Amino acid sequence: MKLAFFDTKSYDIPGFDRYAIPAGVEVKYFEPNLDEDTVSLAAGFDAVCVFVNDTVSEAVVNALYELGVKVILLRCAGFNNVDIRACQGKLRVFRVPAYSPHAVAEHAMALLLTINRRIHKAYIRTREFNFSLQGLAGFDLYGKTVGIIGTGKIGRVFADICKGFGMKVLAYDKFPSPGLDYVELPELFERSDIISLHCPLTEETHHMIGADSIARMKKGVTIINTSRGALVDTEALINGIKEKKVGAACLDVYEEEGEVFYEDFSGHIVQDDKLVRLIAMPNVIVTSHQAFLTTEALDNIAATSVDNLVRFRNGTPNEATEVLYQK
Repeated sequence: MKLAFFDTKSYDIPGFDRYAIPAGVEVKYFEPNLDEDTVSLAAGFDAVCVFVNDTVSEAVVNALYELGVKVILLRCAGFNNVDIRACQGKLRVFRVPAYSPHAVAEHAMALLLTINRRIHKAYIRTREFNFSLQGLAGFDLYGKTVGIIGTGKIGRVFADICKGFGMKVLAYDKFPSPGLDYVELPELFERSDIISLHCPLTEETHHMIGADSIARMKKGVTIINTSRGALVDTEALINGIKEKKVGAACLDVYEEEGEVFYEDFSGHIVQDDKLVRLIAMPNVIVTSHQAFLTTEALDNIAATSVDNLVRFRNGTPNEATEVLYQK
């Protein structure tokens, strides 16, 4: 089969070549994202492989179908950027539901430790031989309450990490798992010193962190988001920080990241005023959707994606990784 690979980065290619070539899958790597302007590149291919910032709208789905594409491979767990309803009866969609829960959970904790103990600021200071401790005080994680929203594999791993620090864990999920202390969202907002998001982006969870939820939170709360940017209302978060209701924010994702993340803008003026304001705040740390980026995760993404395509080709699609439209 022939696979059109969109939004290619250098670290994607070795893993996919390692699994695709022996499986008889011919991969063509394209640098641009998949959208209405680039969908014509998929002509002559059996499948497309996309990532979080590709836009697979109804128009793109219809164009892919007309070009003869049969399969969409998501090299991620989330599928909010794909119009699953439009794919019904036209394209099969497969994802990678568990490439490395440890990678994302560990990154969430790394962000928390960094912002709390001002490690990023201390690093910059000592590079300039400034060994002052002024303004670097943090707080003990031990004994603090962390609220975890979403307790799938990543959320549960993060809960285990937090327990290792001696933290009290509260959890919220529509489908609870054994072994965690579940509460309703309002209670989680009110009791948590730290809130970490590990849930998918749906109509229900869109802007779940907004003005109303922030108003319920403890003064000085730390918010961590390593899931999807639009779980957080950016304007409400900025206001919460300015009003000192939110003590710190750790963001690996951003709701308008599609035009910015994964690109080098160091020599340009970024036009996104909200993102510029966030990055300029001393109690905000932003990473560019890199929580997944470990060698183990990249290998699992490549292996599972190629396996999804091969099993489709062989008539034995993997039901566990297929994304189906749910009314």
